Amino acid sequence: MLDRIRIFAGSSNPTLAQDICRCMGLSLGSCLLSRFSDGEIRVEIHENVRGADAYVVQSTCRPVNENLMELLLLVDALKRASAARVTAVIPYYGYARRDQKNKPRVPITAKMVANLLTAAGVDRIISCSLHAGQIQGFFKVPVDDIPGEWIFADELAKVLTGREVIVAPDAAGVARARIVAERFQLPLAIIHQEAETSWSRPVVVGEVRGRPVVIFDDMVVTGRKLCRAARAAWEEGAVEVVGFCVHPVLSEGALERIGASPLRRVVVTDTIPLRSRGTGDIKMETVTVAPILARVIEKAHEGASVSELFT
Repeated sequence: MLDRIRIFAGSSNPTLAQDICRCMGLSLGSCLLSRFSDGEIRVEIHENVRGADAYVVQSTCRPVNENLMELLLLVDALKRASAARVTAVIPYYGYARRDQKNKPRVPITAKMVANLLTAAGVDRIISCSLHAGQIQGFFKVPVDDIPGEWIFADELAKVLTGREVIVAPDAAGVARARIVAERFQLPLAIIHQEAETSWSRPVVVGEVRGRPVVIFDDMVVTGRKLCRAARAAWEEGAVEVVGFCVHPVLSEGALERIGASPLRRVVVTDTIPLRSRGTGDIKMETVTVAPILARVIEKAHEGASVSELFT
């Protein structure tokens, strides 16, 4: 059944692509990715893909624009090489944080990227924990989004004792945290702050005193929101604070903030390669998404239900 699958890797996360192939018993597809002297991206597919079910594994993380353009060119090259279907496997979907027009004269970048991928000829999208559910509706092709609570399901099941409180670090993350709380039958608390200013103190809505706290979110970027939530829970009497965040974007200074915070550890995934960037490295733990992406790819290839994996 898998003999017509071809998996190719962009530059953003080749190790993850190799791990996916290892889980499926396949070899990574051969292609050339380089730069011309003026910086333009050069892409060549080095094997026959005519009639194949092709998958391109590429997170659109830093450098975002380079990785996005590389993905578009890989999709275009495979379509022009007569692949029967091309699926973009985008573990981390960059530009997702602007998914609505929340002020005048701003772009909806998540929709713009969807338009670019559609124009390049992609037939399907597979992603992990999209920042907002409506992003799936920006595409005219099927989108399989793997929920964050399922990505961490095994790890959470191993560490949760039944005494924890699941915490949403802000109002926007309540829906994600509530799913985790309901799945494991744990109470939910929310960090509320009137405004992100030096004189506005975050308030914990819910009871965390004397209990371990698990802060759940889809990504950690600057680390400020995560650390602020951790500090608020700690000051309210939480006995331990850990974070579960799917995408380790980790901009400059994030690991230093995490290192100086009350967080005991932060569990992330390999949707973005975790590089050593600061003193908070010791607190970081990584869970791989390769096995679950491999299962989704197999289901998509077979034309079987993907959603049954998450029920």
